[in-house]
Amino acid sequence: MEDVQNSEASPAGTVSAELRAIVEALIYASPEPITIKMLCKLLSDEPQEDVVAAVDALKADYEQRPGLQCVEVAGGFQIVTRPELHEWVRRLFHERSTQKLTVQALETLAVIAYKQPITALEISDVRGVNTSGVLSTLLERHLIKIVGRKNIVGRPFLYATTKEFLIRFGLRDLGDLPKIGDMAEALGFDPPGGLSELEPREGLLPLAEGEAQVDPPGSSTS
Repeated sequence: MEDVQNSEASPAGTVSAELRAIVEALIYASPEPITIKMLCKLLSDEPQEDVVAAVDALKADYEQRPGLQCVEVAGGFQIVTRPELHEWVRRLFHERSTQKLTVQALETLAVIAYKQPITALEISDVRGVNTSGVLSTLLERHLIKIVGRKNIVGRPFLYATTKEFLIRFGLRDLGDLPKIGDMAEALGFDPPGGLSELEPREGLLPLAEGEAQVDPPGSSTS
């Protein structure tokens, strides 16, 4: 790595093959999307411009590959299979088919995604059914989390989506959420009638230390 460590900032497109290979290995090996900040920390001897240029060059390389792609998701970068090949990958991991989310879970997740932070009662009002069991499933899958309590009588828990949600659905951030109808169509369910545009939420109280570990479904405040 001698020439990598001693290199100076290089124009985009002229980054060394070795640096590109290192960046590729780091992105591939990371269990979750790796950020530019983390790449720069790991490659502390490299100018930040070179690290960014290496990521850009890698993304361009993967655009020419039919099976894989390098994508920006959840604030970082991942090397993943192309969407059109997902069915083939599912065949490899067919045992996971039993872990697919139900229509009820997808509806609940959509309500939380577009109206977060939101309480269990508010979710039930939108969907028209009790959702405590579904919330337990989504919490177990780490697709949602407790982010606080609403400042009203009973101080019910407030739910929001997680980084895992962004990763699973290939979103850079919540600003990438598609229109409600488009998301429902893509996931194969009808959007609940009460689900509309995102509304501002007020009255958020921070959780006490350790309170996020509480299992809310079934509790009197959920």
